Amino acid sequence: MREMVMAWYTGNAVYDGLLAFGFLYALGIFISARFGTPAYGGRFGARSKGLKLGSKAGWVLMELPTLIAFPIFFFMGDRSEDTVALVLGGVWMFHYTNRALVNPLLMRVHPGSPPSFNINVVVIGWAVLVLHSYLNGSFISEHAAHLTEDWLNDPRFYIGAVVYAIGFTVNVWSDAILRKLRAPDPDPDAPRYKVPHGGLFKYVSCPQYLGELTSFLGFSIMTWGLGGIYILAVSAANLVPRARVTHRWYLRTFPDEYPKNRKAIIPFLY
Repeated sequence: MREMVMAWYTGNAVYDGLLAFGFLYALGIFISARFGTPAYGGRFGARSKGLKLGSKAGWVLMELPTLIAFPIFFFMGDRSEDTVALVLGGVWMFHYTNRALVNPLLMRVHPGSPPSFNINVVVIGWAVLVLHSYLNGSFISEHAAHLTEDWLNDPRFYIGAVVYAIGFTVNVWSDAILRKLRAPDPDPDAPRYKVPHGGLFKYVSCPQYLGELTSFLGFSIMTWGLGGIYILAVSAANLVPRARVTHRWYLRTFPDEYPKNRKAIIPFLY
């Protein structure tokens, strides 16, 4: 009978040790977020000190290790050619192709915007995402004894797939709404920021963050592994405080225009 609770231990000392370290790091991110948000992108990074990149280059450079490190760790596993492993690995590559390449390259940057993606954030992001890639790539193809061929018929796989699909859709939909606030060839004299409307922006200021967290939750259920919970924890520790700051910024910047009934990231609650 399959384990109904995600196992903390795989029996591999390196994997289990890095997993524990990952959760401690997520706790550290949550605590540090009380003192400021990471300096990447637009209004968050413009005033930060140090070497900075443009938004497109910064996002691609930071996220790209997931498309390199994951396949390396994945194909080192003994079960990397199993159907269930290939399906889950495919979901990963699909997700991060959008996150690392498609979405950044579709960004519409306001003309004259100064570089705002701090290189320190890129370096830290590499460490987080390489660990993320190892914990999930190695788990799926090596350490997850429950991921046999019949896992694709397990209710947890279907539930996770549905949750993932909902989260990914919300994320992509919300990013598209934000992107369309600027013309394909933005006018330098046009306002740099506008109030977004439509989709889940009716309820929250940062539905793109809500979608991202939901997709990680779905992936965690699909794999039934704590490697997915690790990146969910790290992302939540970063994105939830960031959503709160973004929400307050909107209210302060557009005091008369911004809908007062919106929450920061969780509809009706927060």
